[in-house]
Amino acid sequence: MENEVRKSFEDMTPREIVKELDKYIVGQHEAKKAVAIAVRNRIRRQRVGEELKKEIVPKNILMIGPTGVGKTEIARRLAQLSGAPFVKVEATSFTEVGYVGRNVDSMIRELVNVSVNMVKQEYMKQVEDKARKAVEERILDALLPNSRQRKPQGLIDLFQPASAGVQRMSAEERANYRSKRRELREKLRSGELDDEEIEIEIEESNPPMFGMIGVPDMEEIGIEIQNMFGNLLPKARKKKKMKVSEAKRYLLPIESEKLIDMDKVVQEALHRAENRGVVFIDEMDKVAGGASGRGGGPDVSREGVQRDLLPIVEGTTIVTKYGTVRTDYILFIAAGAFHVSKPSDLIPELQGRFPLRVELSPLTEHDFTRILREPKNAITKQYEALLATEGVELIFTDDGIEEIARIAFELNEKLENIGARRLYTVVEKVLEDVSFEAPDLPEPRVVIDAAYVQSKIGDIYRDEDVSAYIL
Repeated sequence: MENEVRKSFEDMTPREIVKELDKYIVGQHEAKKAVAIAVRNRIRRQRVGEELKKEIVPKNILMIGPTGVGKTEIARRLAQLSGAPFVKVEATSFTEVGYVGRNVDSMIRELVNVSVNMVKQEYMKQVEDKARKAVEERILDALLPNSRQRKPQGLIDLFQPASAGVQRMSAEERANYRSKRRELREKLRSGELDDEEIEIEIEESNPPMFGMIGVPDMEEIGIEIQNMFGNLLPKARKKKKMKVSEAKRYLLPIESEKLIDMDKVVQEALHRAENRGVVFIDEMDKVAGGASGRGGGPDVSREGVQRDLLPIVEGTTIVTKYGTVRTDYILFIAAGAFHVSKPSDLIPELQGRFPLRVELSPLTEHDFTRILREPKNAITKQYEALLATEGVELIFTDDGIEEIARIAFELNEKLENIGARRLYTVVEKVLEDVSFEAPDLPEPRVVIDAAYVQSKIGDIYRDEDVSAYIL
């Protein structure tokens, strides 16, 4: 499925990419246009001759705009659409080498982990049918044990093949055993045995714990050592009781993983991380020099973080537990409000590595109305689906949606402007009673109109002291 999505994406024009983003994000056409061109250029690069291909690097993007206007969502949806490995990090979580905090290299290791998991899931999906058969066999073995499951009587038994237990039976016992197994298989497939309890043997590793709590880089090293020892030490085996229905879900990923070639998975994942990876660095404005003007304290690491970011964005080699990764062709999208500092407060070398600048506009009341109506994942549609599970039909009228949008917009004007996130606060408060009483409502149809919104939130909204805390 993932391969099909990626294949169709490679044929999409920038205009079609923007159209797909429009299904989830309202407005911000310039930002969508910039990211659509950036990812389309990556596809074009794959079709260029090898000699020139090495010279074409991604044009990194700097998004400038207040919180809650869609910066992160644009990058995340774009990565989902393209099937690219994606990580979001906060620039403020990193510190200069020598200070307590995360090392900037960790973002690339995280990207590789995401890529490996993504490719692994795709490969596991391809062998799912075979894995289901293997799961079926393991459950049948647990339901109908034979001499294979008995403890070996002597040294010679240790070298017997798995089927030796059945082979040692007489012809009559073997026919009887196969008949019972066939009967159980039919019941298993029909779901008749789902509530039966079985005992299955599983492997678990108990590697020693390493790492220093509170020192992130040491914890990462500890995990690497832990993984290494986990592969060297023998796996402990233990028996676990569970229902057949649980065993089907529990054993499927285990059996799927046995069928895939992890070397191929890692090779594909590293290639995908290097050539398709997207790293979204949020709060870039917080590490810009001008941000320190707010306080009088020493600015020990802001510029240091920028200088540590520079080689990664420029292109360097990072060592991960899966192998080395070059960052030359990873797309970096940085974002920040830049209401205190300015992009020009970043060190010049880093500014030059983000040649595309896109300013996202603040959301208007009309945008809020569209956000409640248009996106496929609009919060109004989410609540309609949630309450439908309780048999409640939730109906948002046009004037109800406009009233919610008006209140949210005015609260952003009066209080801190948190963008579209304010809509979540207002909608949650409006629907608080309905959500609480949904299972017991005598009338299964609830209409959310302007009058209803005012009755639930009007008094709080008008009292500025109260709304500052509640909304």
